[in-house]
Amino acid sequence: MSTTIEMQKPVHPGEFLREEVISANNLNVTEAAEHLGVSRQALSALLNERAALSPDMAIRIEKAFGLPLETMMRMQSNYDIACAQARRGEIMISAYQPALA
Repeated sequence: MSTTIEMQKPVHPGEFLREEVISANNLNVTEAAEHLGVSRQALSALLNERAALSPDMAIRIEKAFGLPLETMMRMQSNYDIACAQARRGEIMISAYQPALA
């Protein structure tokens, strides 16, 4: 009997921030964007998972809310890796075979 463990797709950092930071602090996007010193559009794109978390934004979040930069960037990296793995079958590449000398 074979057991297959299916990994769940990691959470996008925007979803985490939306639920655990913005909502938890009773902020709206405009208030949070002003505090972070970014445009409302840039923060909204991140929170709605249309944009990736940049290192600059991660630093702003760390300074404002205390979430470590490294943690937030690992979250983005894990999300990106999971998305790439999901598209693995679409990439048609064969193994490199060096020419015989």
